[in-house]
Amino acid sequence: MAKSDSFFIRAKVAIAATSEQTEIDLGSFVNLGVSKSTLLRIHNVAVQYADDSGPEYSIYSLAVPGATAAWQLTTQSHANLVTADDKSVIATGSLTCYGDSTSTAHPMSMSESADINPQMWKNGYLVGVDSLFLRADQTGTFGGGALSLYIVMECTLETATQASSVALALSQQ
Repeated sequence: MAKSDSFFIRAKVAIAATSEQTEIDLGSFVNLGVSKSTLLRIHNVAVQYADDSGPEYSIYSLAVPGATAAWQLTTQSHANLVTADDKSVIATGSLTCYGDSTSTAHPMSMSESADINPQMWKNGYLVGVDSLFLRADQTGTFGGGALSLYIVMECTLETATQASSVALALSQQ
């Protein structure tokens, strides 16, 4: 099987003061058979942070020094966020808000970062597992309602070759 047309996988995880994780089932995409295996290649991960009251509501920090929501997408389950030297990491990022909506001494500012994402790599990120894990954690206090993180992954399927099997063995899982 040659590479398929791209398709999208979507997931959501709540962002809370305790680390929250959602499992993304890939069983209908990844097939690790003896004679023929199908692998998933993630080409792009897009992220949306949204107030649970609705995506149109502003996200802001209630107090100085602010609040941060960090997330990770991995091939293995973890109890907490991990760093990029963990071989299961596919993508990571964060949203940081400073100040509050009424402060004149500390004007509001916001920064978002995608530390690692498959679109940074020449060929995306090859996956050969039955599940991915999306984890988010929050420090500080955000205003409005609770926050959630939404991701959309652009993916293709491809037949495993000796080269792709070696790449998987060397880089992850």
